Amino acid sequence: MAPPSGHNGPVNRSKEAPDGRSKQADPGTDFLQLDTADAPPGGLTGWLARRLREAIADGRLPTGSRLPATRGLAAELGVSRGVVTDAYRRLAEEGQIAGRGRGGTVVVAAPAPPAPPSSDTSPSRARPEPVLFHADPDPEVFDLLRGTPARIDLTPGVPDLAAFPRAAWLRAERAVLDGLAAAELGYGDVRGTPALRRAVAHWLARNRGIRADPDEVLIVAGTAQALALLGRALGRAGVTEVAVEDPGSLGARQHLAHWLAATPPVPVDAEGVRVDALRATGAPAVLLTPAHQYPTGVVLGGERRRELLRWAGEGGLVIEDDYDAEHRYDRPPVPALRAALPEQVCYAGSISKLLAPALRTGWLLVPARLREAVLEAKRFADLGNPVLPQLVLARLMESGELDRHLRLLRHRHRRRRDAMIAAVHAHLPGATVHGAAAGLHLMLTLPLGARCTDTELATAALAEGVKVQPLSWHARLPYPPGLVLGYAAGAPGEIAEGIAVLGRLLRRSV
Repeated sequence: MAPPSGHNGPVNRSKEAPDGRSKQADPGTDFLQLDTADAPPGGLTGWLARRLREAIADGRLPTGSRLPATRGLAAELGVSRGVVTDAYRRLAEEGQIAGRGRGGTVVVAAPAPPAPPSSDTSPSRARPEPVLFHADPDPEVFDLLRGTPARIDLTPGVPDLAAFPRAAWLRAERAVLDGLAAAELGYGDVRGTPALRRAVAHWLARNRGIRADPDEVLIVAGTAQALALLGRALGRAGVTEVAVEDPGSLGARQHLAHWLAATPPVPVDAEGVRVDALRATGAPAVLLTPAHQYPTGVVLGGERRRELLRWAGEGGLVIEDDYDAEHRYDRPPVPALRAALPEQVCYAGSISKLLAPALRTGWLLVPARLREAVLEAKRFADLGNPVLPQLVLARLMESGELDRHLRLLRHRHRRRRDAMIAAVHAHLPGATVHGAAAGLHLMLTLPLGARCTDTELATAALAEGVKVQPLSWHARLPYPPGLVLGYAAGAPGEIAEGIAVLGRLLRRSV
């Protein structure tokens, strides 16, 4: 059998010892920390094949990874090229690696792990598959949910990723690189690049009514990191609990709970968070989504907003998660709380719902008394966000490209929202739709008479290839069962098909 492709070339002319070792090269390489001194005399090929086989089996060389060229690896090990070629040939014959022409030699399969010993291998004793939709999910549940394949994904949290402005991003990236000084490729400012902090300050002034100096803006790795930094800073200041909305974001609650001792729930009604219930908790701080409450979609009402600002003015601290306020369709914009009371409001926003979560870029504004503690937490977390994406994003914001992209998204998201509402009316006539005027998701409460829980419905839907989130994940206080459904990332036809599946499953339970 011919050796895997991609490694043809002139023969290595270095002098060789009888066992295949070169007399001129250093017998060691960084690749898998291979050292020919470990090989038995006369057994170089078998030793190398065994080491490669072990690395494939234990995952150090996963499927799809590329092996070094035979000539290069032979030179690093100080052996003849024939030793490496023969070792590669053995693994190719076993079906573990294959030549890919100019793509080199890659790992194509790992050996099957041995079956665990068992005294009874009958199907009736087989271990059941883990249940994803527990009533009280663990912090890993979102990783599991994202990693679970589905034909139709209606989970909330992402915009229309297919609309990502690739051409505009590439133009901005080229422009940034063309004008970038060599010194700017070093470690950046832990607060974020001045260009992006300035662009964010201008964006917030235009779109959210927040007047902030660029020096007040801290660039973070999304709202998740903003909550982590605040959790650390508040914990060091002696704050042990932050109240949260109920229902409210399970993910945000989990992030805060990782750093703080308690996250007491505060009920939400048609006017937003109940400030009287917030006072009753005695918590010194609260996490809110006032512009578009997650997941109900309600807007914090005028009187309720005044009550909250009075509570904050008496010493309470508000963490404002402004996660998707720019996405609105049927109502006027709602000003951010930070605009009214900057010294009592920590404001967090991100690019995740505007461009893509993959960018992991957001911003945080905090009162002056917390600024140094939060900055210290950021410094010791990561020394600051990557510089190049910040500069590209700043250019998109300042050039007007991001505003144009937002207008495009609003049009596309509105069509998909309307498709989901129409499908709900057609296939789930007893369900109630909440929060349709803005955002990227709808909340549904299930019709009376449904005999399944929302976690059971979500489980059955996933078995049919449709991925959703149960509303009960986001509520600790008594609340009707329901679903939280994202519409922004799916085509109208997919949305209608997914809702039809939910309707069929729900009718079976009535």
